[in-house]
Amino acid sequence: MEQRHLGRTGLRVSRIGLGTLTWGRDTEEHDAADMLKAFWEAGGTLVDTADVYGGGEAEYLLGRLMERLVPRRDLVISTKAGSVPDPGRRFDGSRGHLLAALDASLVRLGTDHVDLWHIHAYDTGTPLEETLQALDIAVASGRARYAGVSNFCGWQLAKAATWQLAAPGTRTRLASTQMEYSLLQRGVEREVLPAALDLEVGLLPSSPLGRGVLTGKYRHGTPGDSRGASEHLAPFVEPYLDDTATRIVDAVTTAADGLAVTPLQVALAWVRDRPGVTAPIVGARTAQQLTAALSVEALSLPDEICRALDDVSAPLHRYPDHDWSTL
Repeated sequence: MEQRHLGRTGLRVSRIGLGTLTWGRDTEEHDAADMLKAFWEAGGTLVDTADVYGGGEAEYLLGRLMERLVPRRDLVISTKAGSVPDPGRRFDGSRGHLLAALDASLVRLGTDHVDLWHIHAYDTGTPLEETLQALDIAVASGRARYAGVSNFCGWQLAKAATWQLAAPGTRTRLASTQMEYSLLQRGVEREVLPAALDLEVGLLPSSPLGRGVLTGKYRHGTPGDSRGASEHLAPFVEPYLDDTATRIVDAVTTAADGLAVTPLQVALAWVRDRPGVTAPIVGARTAQQLTAALSVEALSLPDEICRALDDVSAPLHRYPDHDWSTL
């Protein structure tokens, strides 16, 4: 699998990442083992997790698999901290919480460092410079090699990245930002992606298949074994089952038929090759699904297909998101 530099850093990652959102909850150990092995054998390196996935079970499971299945040195482990199971406070970006969460992640993962550590979300209750100082401490202490943010809007990302660039050698440059991005969710193109491109921060798209909807599996109903039929994941899928999404999925299916490939491959290739994107994070339920996603490595979409998909999925951008002189 092709490797790409993450932002303006020397860190190289596979251009498709493996997500572990359901590990330890919906994905059992034998399925996770099959996926990790298939991913590794295909040349994949970037494995993404978080301290809250499965209540910590995802990290714990990944740590066990690295111990006996895939060499730690062959993987780029990315995890996140900052989300908390507190209905009164969804995010905690305080220095104390973040560093304690990182230490707990390292124990679960069975490693002395993670390759990439993300702040899971912006915490309005903590000064940003305090949150970012946790990244500096983590990298300076060797507990993380690189650092990034997740779910920061455009101005938040720009502020954080600029703050980190203000004192070279003292503060840790942001390597990446992780955001949802797909043909069904192009909101990052308004401000996040332009900021990331300007500041040379690599974008790691989550849910690149539109929460599974872009595979076409929901065109004629909700399969019983799908996330859309799952009690706790159905609300996650439901927003992308409207008429607008149906129109986009139909276009993806038409393109796939014309290219003799699958809708999954078309949707994943589109987001993988967007400007500023380093590696989409794919969260599969089975090794078979993951293998289908990894088969996109050999596919590059023709320019006319990309333009057609761009047109049918184009979000509404008006002042001031676009150059005012064109309005």
